[in-house]
Amino acid sequence: MLPDIERAIRLQSLDDRTAVLTKEIAALPKHTAEIEKKLEAHNRRLEADRAALIANQKQRKTLESDIQMQDQKISKLKAQMMEAKTNEVYRAFQHEIDFCQKEIRRFEDRILELMTESEPLEKNVKAAEASLAQEKKQVEAEKAQARERTAADQKEIAALNEERTGIVRQMDPRIASEYERIRKGRGGVAIAEAVNGRCSKCNMTLRQQFLQELKRGDSIMVCESCKRILYINPPQSFDDLVPESARA
Repeated sequence: MLPDIERAIRLQSLDDRTAVLTKEIAALPKHTAEIEKKLEAHNRRLEADRAALIANQKQRKTLESDIQMQDQKISKLKAQMMEAKTNEVYRAFQHEIDFCQKEIRRFEDRILELMTESEPLEKNVKAAEASLAQEKKQVEAEKAQARERTAADQKEIAALNEERTGIVRQMDPRIASEYERIRKGRGGVAIAEAVNGRCSKCNMTLRQQFLQELKRGDSIMVCESCKRILYINPPQSFDDLVPESARA
């Protein structure tokens, strides 16, 4: 195998790994944004429950204040009723007192309803607060892991690029340039192995004459279909030359 073919194979390996790491680095911020978005949604639900609970408590306080006002009004009416000169005036005061007492009962009933409604709201708020606190810790841990992973990936990419630069320096500039041109035009894959008479990337069958020339390995050849640089790995031992079904 030509030395530049071996170098191109190594370049492809480095480029493939770099592509994986680059994709991972790009995905990490998206993952972080997704978990933060989920956290924000949970926080909004918690705020909604808190607002509902506060509104409930505020309404109860208003009703308690209304009851106090009615009680004060009843006290005044009773005092005035004692000074009534006629039965008609007395009954009028009594009618107002009855109305105030009816309002108090109505307010008390509503307070009981609000207290019943507040119980699940309080439980929801407490549970959501505990869950959100735990989720925030988890999110911060995942963000820290993402930062560490990004730093590790960037460090590895730097090492890969350094090795890549050294390999390119050793290659024939024309072959290195051709490798780059093909890689950019073929989805990042510039070189392919010929396996069982086919290009392993486009799966097209290679002509017998072309395949024989490729096996000689004395020149750079490209697939006639996908135009990628082709290489073939020759058998390394006698066992490799003999089909498995024929081995004793």
